[in-house]
Amino acid sequence: MERSGPAAPAGDRHWRGSARLAVGCALVFCAMAFLVDWDAGSLTPLRALLWFTLSAAVCALLLPPRVSAGPGWLAVRTPWRRRIVHTDALTAVRQYDGVSSHLVLRDTFGNRLELDPRILAASPLLWHALDTGFRHSLDRGTLRLGADVMERLGHRIDGETVQAVLRASGLS
Repeated sequence: MERSGPAAPAGDRHWRGSARLAVGCALVFCAMAFLVDWDAGSLTPLRALLWFTLSAAVCALLLPPRVSAGPGWLAVRTPWRRRIVHTDALTAVRQYDGVSSHLVLRDTFGNRLELDPRILAASPLLWHALDTGFRHSLDRGTLRLGADVMERLGHRIDGETVQAVLRASGLS
């Protein structure tokens, strides 16, 4: 049976596992804080509220951004905000390497988005959506900075994908 209508947006396939890990760490932190405070005999309702609040903050800090993409757009959602860029109207793409490597995308509408390039490498559908939009930006002539960054990133992601396929098939 064929499905009609627009295709469902692509998402980071590893996000749920990372989110479960963040929630698990926050729950362990909360339980340990409660146990230590209870064992010391100093657990009060106010201190319990403090531990709940700190656990929620730990969860919010550890929760990874949720990345999704569709035809012509890429979005990154954090607990605080949602950023979206039009990938078919990109003006600049920059990659900053170092301890925290991240990709910065800007579009003609003034939108700006940052994401970890490892998310794209781990999710082929996200990479395909971004690459397709990037190629539309090149064709339209809106992309003025960063074509080389996207080409290098594409080669790296393709190389990692080939290696993963070879490992999975037992050829490497």
